[in-house]
Amino acid sequence: MSRERELSFTSAGFRLVGTLLLPDDASPAAVALLLPGSGPLDRDGNMRRLPLAVSRDLAVALAEAGAASFRYDRRGVGASAGEFLRTGFHDNVDDAEAAVRALTGLPELAGRPIFLVGHSEGALTAVALAARGAPVAGLVLLAATGKRGDAALRWQARRLAPTLPAPVRALLRLTRTDLEAKVARNHDRLRATTGDVTRVGGRRYNARWFREFLDYDPRPDLARLDAPILAVTGTKDLQADPDDLDLIAAEAGGPVETHRLPDVTHVLRRQPGRPALSAYRREVRGPVDPSVTDLVRDWVLRQAGPPAGEQRSGSAEDISR
Repeated sequence: MSRERELSFTSAGFRLVGTLLLPDDASPAAVALLLPGSGPLDRDGNMRRLPLAVSRDLAVALAEAGAASFRYDRRGVGASAGEFLRTGFHDNVDDAEAAVRALTGLPELAGRPIFLVGHSEGALTAVALAARGAPVAGLVLLAATGKRGDAALRWQARRLAPTLPAPVRALLRLTRTDLEAKVARNHDRLRATTGDVTRVGGRRYNARWFREFLDYDPRPDLARLDAPILAVTGTKDLQADPDDLDLIAAEAGGPVETHRLPDVTHVLRRQPGRPALSAYRREVRGPVDPSVTDLVRDWVLRQAGPPAGEQRSGSAEDISR
């Protein structure tokens, strides 16, 4: 059982709104700030065409184990003010920093350790925020990249190309289109922009976010951290290189625990057979895979330690390190 209430805070003059989920226990073991992946995601981690529900599922798992969590609508999404298409990568870090300040001021969370739990872009947000010196007890990086943004997106293009439907692959061969080279050319076009919003191929893009993301390299920020890190990526991830787990472990200044989860995709569900983006819509009909939620829950509680006078037990099975 748990109880929730709406919580708002201000960042750069914008009122952002989210959900604070508290366990029935009057003294939560810890509080997790849940940071979503890229796109116009609401507090649950959903966008209009793809209800991922990553933040919601993580929040529920944490509450059931006695930990609090906070998740919020991004700028221009849901109940939050602002405009998503004009919000940069570093603006998202600023918003997360303001959320941490809001949590530290809540009487019911006084003295509770704060953990940053980020998925995809949210994992990079967590790294950048912790490197600023935010008072956090640890970081959970789900489907995180360890390379600079442009390199990570080129890896995506290489990984995605052979998984595309056969007619699409045939068309690429017929037109002699190198998908990775095409992505790199689009990066050059985005870097050449100066405004917040631009059009590429008739579609509006958040140019400001792309310029900042393409040049963001998490490795220097990882080196500044001494807080413990849990890094988890699935072997079927088409958007974050599972081998970047080794890079994160090598670059981080503090202890790192890594897990490669068999058959788990970028949306944190299991996908048997050959990985494909087209399966996401089917996958998200079910919850985040328990191999993910169990790891996050147990690691956070292990790092936090039990509340005074209480003992907690249980741990997730290591898949790999």
